[in-house]
Amino acid sequence: MEFARHLPYMQPRAGSGSLILIVALGLVGVVAPWIAPQDPLATNVAVALKPPSSIHWFGTDAVGRDVFSRVLIATRLDLSIAATAVALAFIVGAAAGTISGYFGGWIDAAIGRLTDTIMAFPLFVLAMGIVAAAGNTVANIVYATAIINIPTYIRVARAEVLVRRDAPFIQAARLVGNGPPRVLAFHLFPNVLPPLVVQASLNMSYAILNAAGLSFIGLGVRPPTPEWGIMVADGAAFIISGEWWVWLFPGLVLTGAVLAFNIAGDGLRDFFDPQKR
Repeated sequence: MEFARHLPYMQPRAGSGSLILIVALGLVGVVAPWIAPQDPLATNVAVALKPPSSIHWFGTDAVGRDVFSRVLIATRLDLSIAATAVALAFIVGAAAGTISGYFGGWIDAAIGRLTDTIMAFPLFVLAMGIVAAAGNTVANIVYATAIINIPTYIRVARAEVLVRRDAPFIQAARLVGNGPPRVLAFHLFPNVLPPLVVQASLNMSYAILNAAGLSFIGLGVRPPTPEWGIMVADGAAFIISGEWWVWLFPGLVLTGAVLAFNIAGDGLRDFFDPQKR
């Protein structure tokens, strides 16, 4: 009971902390090439698998590369992939869902069938298939991640539009002479935007995991490019032998980024919900 009483006060703090972490990760991603202390691609077998020290803060990997520098550079790549994929999915899904909900009829049916087709597959398996067929380049990883997230935005946007398309303020907008494009852009979409923003924050964590997962199984970013999933996969071979730093630090950063976006999404959902203010 004591914990439940303090929970409402803990949630804003957690949300603020997650936003601070997200901003910090974004800044690290921007300045990573200038603050990395070592060349992330430079190998030196003489210092291979060295534990964390004052020279190599996160230790070195199997070929002597500085893990700390690689984690910094990977932050830039992973966040870029996730942000670009989520932006594409947001734009396409929000537009398609808004149009589907507003016009209905055969447009709604066609978009609905396309959405159902995409969601009929396990989404990560679908992403694997797209990347395997198109090639494991960064651009194809972005497209695959965007495609599997588009149905979520379509469904959220469509549901919100269905609730509001016959509301009095929409009818008033039509009566004063606004055509469908203007009604959609200036009257409906602004009211649909808050739940889509919440979904985008939550999707950022999934997009990061998707990119890292593809790299972990060898279908993502190609080595030796620094990427969190690749680094965790490389470190998995040394779990039993005791070189824990090879996988632990990239794994912790990956986990922290995913948790930060999930908590931020929960905080945004509470912020946009008038019943929880």
